[in-house]
Amino acid sequence: MKCVIIDDEPLAVELLEDFVGKVDSLELVHTFNNAIDAVSYINQNNVDLIFLDIQMPHFSGIDFLNTIEKKPLVIFTTAFSDYAVEGFNLGAVDYLVKPIPFHRFLKSVVRAQQVLNPTAAVQAISENTTAPELEQDFMFVRAEYENVKMNFSDILFIEGLKDYVKIYTTDNKFTLTLISLIKLENLLSTKGFSRIHRSYIINIKHVKSIQKNKVLISDKRIPISESYKNAFFE
Repeated sequence: MKCVIIDDEPLAVELLEDFVGKVDSLELVHTFNNAIDAVSYINQNNVDLIFLDIQMPHFSGIDFLNTIEKKPLVIFTTAFSDYAVEGFNLGAVDYLVKPIPFHRFLKSVVRAQQVLNPTAAVQAISENTTAPELEQDFMFVRAEYENVKMNFSDILFIEGLKDYVKIYTTDNKFTLTLISLIKLENLLSTKGFSRIHRSYIINIKHVKSIQKNKVLISDKRIPISESYKNAFFE
């Protein structure tokens, strides 16, 4: 399926690009940071599926759907659940509320593929990723010259440092490993973890208190950014 991403949040686009890259049956042909620029492209090109944000400045996802002549399949991706009924009334295949875990994204893709071609076999996920392997309540990460087992319950929070992350644990130590924060977010989103900042993922279990725009874990005050605040408090 040829797909397009329309979202005004760069981090949301980055996450969806990463998800699309894991699914063999999807081909990402374009991304847009506003719906206005996407109208002419959709009307002039063959697109099977659109991942569409709803709340965007000046021209919403709903406005977009009411404007385009061609009607590809649509999966709404939004931080708000208020528009779900309207979205389905417009014929959306699915409605994903941010932050979106990968397993939920994949379920939507399977649904879209079944709508597009009910007789086709659903493609499996492409496993060409350097993300650490997950098994039940722990994972292994590469640190220096060994693979270190880390129990999810022992992880306090994770700090992103470009291509590396620091994983802080309850023994007051940290492990430095080569992996992107966004891949860890995908893996841990269903394990009681929440991304609250472009540089931080926290284990909600270890939150002592929430102070305006910060959370306290152990003796560390970690900032909550505006782009993640709504999803975190939900």
